[in-house]
Order: sequence, then structure tokens, then C-alpha cells
Amino acid sequence: MAGIYDFTATTLDGQTSTLEPFQGKVLLIVNTASKCGFTPQYTGLETLQKKYAAQGFTVLGFPCDQFGHQEPGDAAEIASFCSTRYDVSFPMFAKIEVNGAHAHPLWAWLKSEKSGFLGGAIKWNFTKFLVGRDGTVLDRFAPTTKPEALTPKVEAALLAA
Repeated sequence: MAGIYDFTATTLDGQTSTLEPFQGKVLLIVNTASKCGFTPQYTGLETLQKKYAAQGFTVLGFPCDQFGHQEPGDAAEIASFCSTRYDVSFPMFAKIEVNGAHAHPLWAWLKSEKSGFLGGAIKWNFTKFLVGRDGTVLDRFAPTTKPEALTPKVEAALLAA
């Protein structure tokens, strides 16, 4: 069975990499969209990134256009939006699907590790998964959960051995 660090993902600039460079870090993995009511959560995600990066934390953003066509742009448009509107410094990956037959394998695995309130499917943009330093999926958060509300859980994960 694959672990989180065995998965590959394509960055917004078209480079394919495993998630191995993130081994030993606490991760917050989020499906994002630029035209969603939850898009302002980029501010909270970036705040978490800046506050905890030095302690071994990083947000990983995965744009997704499966919900209401709220991420219509290509990679260059997504990168520009994240940079100019929200000054995003955390890694952003190429647009993916999180549900269905073409769901990215990482997201299929995340859903199998922590199903949501109404089952395994991702219900909307800005669903978040908190992953511990050992690669274990610690928690799953609904799109309505604001990033700043995750501070205690992030801090606890950072302090865990």
C-alpha cells in the first residue's frame, strides 16, 4: 500500500515530483478554487504557512474545477491569481480532480484514510486534510472550517514526535 510520500503531483509550472520532499513535515492539503465563496480562505492558509513554516509545516494547494466550474483558469492564470491576490508562498499544484474515476491518486488515498461527514467524497472546494510528520492523515476538515480555526490542531501536530 502506498504512503503519502510515494504519490506524485505536477506543480503549476509543469514539474512532476513525489511528495517525498515533504517527508517529516506537518501538511495541510487543500483543494482550492479561485472563484469560490471560500476563496478568501487563501488568506488564512497563507497565514498558517508563514506562522508555522519554520517549525516544519506546509500547506499544499491543489486547484480543482469539479465544483461549480469555480477554477476555470489554466496553470498560468491560477499561479498569477494566487500570487497577485493572496501572495501565496506555499506550493501549488496543477489542477486535478478529487472525485470520480479520474480523481488524483493522492486524493483517492486521502479520502480512504479519512472519510467525511457524509462519506468519502469531497463535497466542495477547500476541503482540508491535516497530515502528521509520519505521513498519517490526522484529520479532515469541511470547506466551512476556516484555516485559523485549525491553529490548535496544527500546533498539536507540530509538537507530536
